[in-house]
Amino acid sequence: MRHSLRYAIGSDAGISGRLNQDSVYASPHLLAVADGMGGHAHGEVASAVAVGVLAELDTRLPTADPLAALADTVAVVLRRLTDLAADDPELTGMGSTLTAMMFDGTRFGVAHVGDSRAYLVRDDTLSQLTRDHTLVQSLVDDGRITADEAAAHPRRSVLMRALQAGGAAEPDLFAHPTIEGDRYLLCSDGVTCVVDPDAIHAAMTTIHEPADVVNHLIDTAKRLRSPDNISCVVADVVRYKRSRWTRLRQPRGVSNPTIGSP
Repeated sequence: MRHSLRYAIGSDAGISGRLNQDSVYASPHLLAVADGMGGHAHGEVASAVAVGVLAELDTRLPTADPLAALADTVAVVLRRLTDLAADDPELTGMGSTLTAMMFDGTRFGVAHVGDSRAYLVRDDTLSQLTRDHTLVQSLVDDGRITADEAAAHPRRSVLMRALQAGGAAEPDLFAHPTIEGDRYLLCSDGVTCVVDPDAIHAAMTTIHEPADVVNHLIDTAKRLRSPDNISCVVADVVRYKRSRWTRLRQPRGVSNPTIGSP
């Protein structure tokens, strides 16, 4: 059975007063969060490039193969970052995470690089769909530290993989079938560094409207004094109907922000 997405997005600079280096995107076919690398030059440019290339892909949908389309898109992002840095030395070293999900009505294709995350709530159970490409996650995978130790590790934000000018495109790519009633969250680490899985689960299962979930998670991360920018996309899989749209205030990095509902 074919389905539709009912979704909302939000992005906030947070309490640090720093420039918002996150970019977010949502449409009936594409969801994405990109987090510019704060320790590198012009992370806001890198995340905006990533989301901008995805927005271009959105104009060419539908496509028969979501995974191939996402793989090609990630490669285009990397080339653009490399070309921009070649033209402007001040942009050398810029980079971004990217977690993107492309929907064809029955499944998602997922492309993931970095430590932004995608979660699923199905049958009241929260599951993390993506794996962080971080130093501490590699230590957990190797059995050298526990997950609890990783959460407090002083180097927990050190990325092992990202989209970076001059680097290689190495996204995790996988397909994920959907069922009616699924709820998805894409978010930057400004959420997950302070909001624990139990709190994410509670918000995702007790708050009805996607926009209210987004606002709640952003407000919670700010109340818990997240040190980073805070961005969320929440999408529900619902029975297919013709879509209608309501325009929202525009967060940085989104050319046409909307709440979508069937």
